[in-house]
Amino acid sequence: MTEQQRVVVIGAGTMGHGIAHVAALSGFDTCLVDVESAPLERGMDAIRLNLEHGVQKGKVAALDRDAALARLQGSTDLEASLEAADIVIEAVPENIALKKVLFERLDRLAPERALLGTNTSSLPVSEIAAATKRPERVVGMHFFNPVHIMELLEVIRGERTSDASMEKARAFGERLGKTCIVVKDMPGFATSRLGLVLGLEAMRMLEDGVASAEDIDTAMTLGYRHPIGPLKLTDLVGLDVRLAIAEHLSRTLGPDRFTPPQILRKLVSEGRLGKKAGRGFYDWPNS
Repeated sequence: MTEQQRVVVIGAGTMGHGIAHVAALSGFDTCLVDVESAPLERGMDAIRLNLEHGVQKGKVAALDRDAALARLQGSTDLEASLEAADIVIEAVPENIALKKVLFERLDRLAPERALLGTNTSSLPVSEIAAATKRPERVVGMHFFNPVHIMELLEVIRGERTSDASMEKARAFGERLGKTCIVVKDMPGFATSRLGLVLGLEAMRMLEDGVASAEDIDTAMTLGYRHPIGPLKLTDLVGLDVRLAIAEHLSRTLGPDRFTPPQILRKLVSEGRLGKKAGRGFYDWPNS
């Protein structure tokens, strides 16, 4: 890979601005795109703030921060942003119809050489790829939140993804400093499927009054050496995101393991979506 490679990230929310952050810091010319200027500015501000925190903690050199910001730009013009793209990663909401419409546009607008990545955490990569005339260039690239801290990248191979596209995705992930795992295009892949089972059972335990959210999480962090408990992790991921994944897996893999608990539906209906909303299973007063 060369320093001139251009990465375009579509969607300036939590995942999108995180991917743009690590791409720019890793030496890629990076463009963060959103349909509206307000979320784009919030995403760009979040990148600046996270880079500054990295400098303050001694994890990012000031020169590297400045270089990353110089390589980063924001745009609301998708067509212009894609003109010279080598790698395109969408990070729009977890909605199959929305993603397919976007990939139809990417197929028309992105250069033929471009790798088209979807940051889906559970949706079928092959179905998304079928919205294009180049499914061999479409690959799942499931990042984890917060992207600039989490080390894993789940690379999902669609039914028609080529060997060359898989290698390009893995090389990109490794340049970002990620450890890549390769997963077949199955519902929930590896991480969402395993993580959700644990998260949903923790919610059922909370419903049943087995223990408090704090004690359930502590059981897993101290008893099983998990870096974060399943309920706090749900707050970070977003309760609405986890509900959508649970509903998708319940439809595709059967309801026995993945039926969303009532407490999850209730909290989502109340707008308690986790850290991004200030409340979920925990209160997040400074979010």
